Amino acid sequence: MNQPSPESPEVRRREGRPALSRLHLPARTIEVVKRVAIGTYNDGFTHAGNLAYLSLLTLFPFFIVAAAIARAFGRGQDSIHAVTAFLQTVPPEVATVLQQPILDVLQARSGSLLWLGALVGLWTTTGFIETVRSILRQAYGVPFFRPFWEYRLGSIGLIVGSVVLLMLAFSFQVVLVGVEQLIYRALPFLAPYAGYLSVAKIAPALALFGALYILFYSLAPKKYRYSKCPKWPGAALTAGVWIGTTQLLPLAIDALGGYDRTYGSLAGVMIALFFFFIVGLGVVIGGELNAALAETPGPALEGSVNDEKGIVA
Repeated sequence: MNQPSPESPEVRRREGRPALSRLHLPARTIEVVKRVAIGTYNDGFTHAGNLAYLSLLTLFPFFIVAAAIARAFGRGQDSIHAVTAFLQTVPPEVATVLQQPILDVLQARSGSLLWLGALVGLWTTTGFIETVRSILRQAYGVPFFRPFWEYRLGSIGLIVGSVVLLMLAFSFQVVLVGVEQLIYRALPFLAPYAGYLSVAKIAPALALFGALYILFYSLAPKKYRYSKCPKWPGAALTAGVWIGTTQLLPLAIDALGGYDRTYGSLAGVMIALFFFFIVGLGVVIGGELNAALAETPGPALEGSVNDEKGIVA
């Protein structure tokens, strides 16, 4: 792990800095902003570039894993739905670049080739998970202790769990849409209440927040994971950066006259990399925000440090 952030909870504890609860609201806000800014500047842009590269590298293997798991449950079409839902959360220029190659890869793999690709994809995708873990460890100031293979197994479990939750989210969305259509066609007297079911339209955004929350919660150091330190602000901020970039990036590209004159036929790829770089920076800022709001747990949770070292089972 790189050097921990100078504003991490562990560094603040060793230096005896006052807790946020002892500060007035204006001073507390300034302190949190300072912690996030310093932590992000420390190594944030390097991490964001790494995440941008890994996003393109692991995107295809992830959907291969999703396709294999979906077929194992007899829901082969869910992998296509996953691709469609993901492409709805990225700018149109990025979706245009990624859609057909991803679909081609999924259609070209079947049988043993699909499962072989899924095994390779699991290992490749864990690289992305481990990078996020490293970002959070650096933000909290807690180094690695457990063996490499334990972290990799945990990352594989997190990926498989994410795919299963993704399938459940899509199934729920399909059910809501079906019920809404049934009300409009067969039960018109309930039409005034059908609008409440339009929550299905924001399902991708909710799924994005849920996935990010699970990521921030699961990869946080154990002593902070099980404490009262908030995990949702980082997930909400990262989701906001993601959705905001999706909406604003096309406008910025149009205002700048497009990337075609600079990158030619590679313009689409460069836009995708730029998008994932901004999202990666959002992940770093989200992790730093959670760490900025965290205080070192009290003595009741100090045993979790030994658990990180493998002393406690």
